[in-house]
Amino acid sequence: MRFRLTHPYLLLTLTTLFWSGNMVLGRAIREDIPPVALAFWRWVIALLLVLPLALPHLRSQWPALRRGWKPVVVLGMLGVGGYNTLAYLALQYTAATNAVLLNSFIPIATITLSWLFLKKHLHGREGLGVVISFIGVATIVLRGDAATLATLTLNIGDLWMLAAVLVWAIYTIGLQWRPAGVHPMLLLAAFTAVGVAFLTPLYLWEVAGGRHINLHPGSLASLLYVGIFPSFLGYIFYNRAVGEVGASKASLFIHLMPVFGTLLSAVFLKEIPVWYHYVGIALIFVGIWLTTAPSRVLRQ
Repeated sequence: MRFRLTHPYLLLTLTTLFWSGNMVLGRAIREDIPPVALAFWRWVIALLLVLPLALPHLRSQWPALRRGWKPVVVLGMLGVGGYNTLAYLALQYTAATNAVLLNSFIPIATITLSWLFLKKHLHGREGLGVVISFIGVATIVLRGDAATLATLTLNIGDLWMLAAVLVWAIYTIGLQWRPAGVHPMLLLAAFTAVGVAFLTPLYLWEVAGGRHINLHPGSLASLLYVGIFPSFLGYIFYNRAVGEVGASKASLFIHLMPVFGTLLSAVFLKEIPVWYHYVGIALIFVGIWLTTAPSRVLRQ
């Protein structure tokens, strides 16, 4: 049971589920919680959760953490301070459809950067899996009609989302340089502390500009959700999985976000899936299976 609950592909699937809810909430509460405030407070909550688990390891592992301070600072700024803030900014100006489609370029960006700078590449069937999975994403987002592409126009929100995609791809690749021998909880606490420090002046600037949180039960529940699930649990799961399966394969699971978005909409919004949802979901799962299945399984 321990193996199953900690299997990297299960961890990546749960992470994607949490992040799908985060994307939906980021768009839904944009009128009540400004983008930097949402990013800042989600990470403050996550830091409060991780500190009790991290502090017992601080004394013994401080030398290793101090030696690796440079990647810790860079990864904290990118993964905690950068990606989510840019994504929330994007959702202020662009439709969720555009955001999901652009976010689905993360695997392609990650694989491209891995190939350019690390000389790593996927095998033929793995590359085919990425393509098939992306076609599945496009099928869902475009509602089974390629002509929908002609109606999609880039705006400032889409540019913010593309910047977020690039930042997350660099973060995913950069995880291989995280300090060795540091407990995952201590490492996450370090990343989060850096991110919160990075976001603090931006948050103060946003408040000085007159943008404040409209606190009510819904917005408070949203803050708790994004702090606990996408931030605290999601980053623990994602960081561990990347360490086990590598950046390229891990990033492919981002393509599950439209799948979970469809399921969440059906459960909470009573939006019944139609044919293109099922086709897209099937293609995504085929693509992920081709990329992650051992070669001996495919030969059987």
